[in-house]
Amino acid sequence: MKQMITARLQKYWDLRAAGNFIGGGTGTGLVMASGLGAALGLDVTVPLLAGLAFVGLGLSMVWLEIGKPWRALHVFFHPQTSWMTREGILAAPLMAAGAAYWWFGHPAFLAVAVLLSAGFIYCQARILRAARAIPAWSHARTVPLILMTAAAEGTGLFLVIGEPAPAMIAAALAMAVAREVAREVYRLALSRDKAPQGTLNWFVRPEVRVLQAMRWVSMALLAAGLFGLPLAAVGGGVLAVLTGWGLKAIMVTKAAFNRGAAIPRTPVRGRDSSRLVQQQ
Repeated sequence: MKQMITARLQKYWDLRAAGNFIGGGTGTGLVMASGLGAALGLDVTVPLLAGLAFVGLGLSMVWLEIGKPWRALHVFFHPQTSWMTREGILAAPLMAAGAAYWWFGHPAFLAVAVLLSAGFIYCQARILRAARAIPAWSHARTVPLILMTAAAEGTGLFLVIGEPAPAMIAAALAMAVAREVAREVYRLALSRDKAPQGTLNWFVRPEVRVLQAMRWVSMALLAAGLFGLPLAAVGGGVLAVLTGWGLKAIMVTKAAFNRGAAIPRTPVRGRDSSRLVQQQ
């Protein structure tokens, strides 16, 4: 007799794990936005240092999540197979490059920090992609969604703590639109590929509807910022960040249902059905 095992919500990763993706995404996005800001001639000191702080805060969430915190050192032992190891390995040179730019002011250090930030957030996206048992994470569309969310958060936060220059406002609006497109493609792909119903239900929950409305308001405020309303752009940047955090918190802790399974034949302890058939 076929027995069905229903999909269940994973309980291993909680808000601390989500905090790693929140901090890492916002931090790397802010470092990359600082690279753009420097190219535009803006002062990027505060945004750059804030980006590094967010990355460090996100990594500290991983340390807090581990029952025996000193085991966190084990993350560095498997670079050939683990995207989490690769993420951890990139963290130190990222911090060093950012600190070197802050101290010496040479643009080459900032360029290195931007490249390492791109590698760091890609590793984070691949950490989720590697979780094969959870469709909300392992789908191929997860990677562009995580990357675009980081870009939207970084450019949005730059408007808040940096200079809301018109070119940066335009970049933040472009990244917010790109994130919305990536999120919709992700939703449609999960539905097409028959993700667990528990995962799909989260796209119509009231709190997710509120987040979606906030993202549209964010884009409207950013668009208003392009027409000479910098305070509107700052408000749009705040919403771009908060909605990104909400998206990742739900994705990691609420929508992460496993696939379930079907067992075509339930084994009976102490009995061999094939022998029984032969005896008969």
